[in-house]
Amino acid sequence: MPGGLDIEREQNINGSMAAYAEQVLISTGRKDWKSKIEDEDEGMLVKQLKGFLGPKGKYSDPYHNVMLTNSSFSPSDSPPTQNETPREPTSSDPSVPIARSGSNGPSQIADLAAPASAFLLPSFQYVPTIPTDSSGVENFVKAFLKPSQLHQSHDRLTRAEKNVLQRQPEMQRRFVGARKVDEILVLICGHGGRDLRCGTLGPILQQEFEEKLQRQNVALLQDAPVAEAVERNTDTEGYTPTARVGLISHIGGHKWAGNVIVYIPPSFSTNALAGKGIWYGRVTPADVEGIVAKTIFDGKVIKQLFRGGIDQNREIIRL
Repeated sequence: MPGGLDIEREQNINGSMAAYAEQVLISTGRKDWKSKIEDEDEGMLVKQLKGFLGPKGKYSDPYHNVMLTNSSFSPSDSPPTQNETPREPTSSDPSVPIARSGSNGPSQIADLAAPASAFLLPSFQYVPTIPTDSSGVENFVKAFLKPSQLHQSHDRLTRAEKNVLQRQPEMQRRFVGARKVDEILVLICGHGGRDLRCGTLGPILQQEFEEKLQRQNVALLQDAPVAEAVERNTDTEGYTPTARVGLISHIGGHKWAGNVIVYIPPSFSTNALAGKGIWYGRVTPADVEGIVAKTIFDGKVIKQLFRGGIDQNREIIRL
């Protein structure tokens, strides 16, 4: 454990996890980010999602909070849409607007940003290709991020108003290659651009988790997930655990570094925590071996580190 880190150790952290219904874990291939991840050059997806889901957004729902988080996982390679090769716009191309100066300032240039990739948790889904233009992101929100079932407080809304807020799962077929997640995910806050404590401790914990998982003969997945469904044997005795260990951006509670989220996939059916995400705080390198043994393999929660948890029904887990 590195010295000199101001870690708060007196407060009861049980219940300190912010309530959420879905975590969008964006694959960036980077290990640190600016304090506000939407300020990154590649932050178009975050900006668009906040525009649709934020307090004044078209699909804002106070009973269905969506958490936006960057990760160090590599994004999938995405071919150009409709088998076309991206090209730079020219002034003679009438189909693509060009930024020009005028009395009202420069007009909006065409969005040529590459598609994004993201894990959705606790849905345990991976979407390899998410367009980052406004209409593409809106389709992504409709297909994956709006609630499948509305909170009872929305009962007073008209049917049309309810339809605006409710998920449209039939739209998921537009996102080719989306698949279920069968691997264990270990997510460690390493957001040094936001706070030195997590920026210092995150990479140390990442190395420690990778070492301890490999000692248990768990294969570590480094490459981006394949962009098609992978069927694995999920029978009780046939499931072979694999894992991804990555750094993520701010999730709250830097004063309780290290902050770790462990997602156990539903396919790990012999684990009592299958289909759940468990949040831990004040994790030190000395705690990692116990988390691997007790939580990842035995399906037990370590009470003194527990901040909260979530299951696939979006029920918040408390002790």
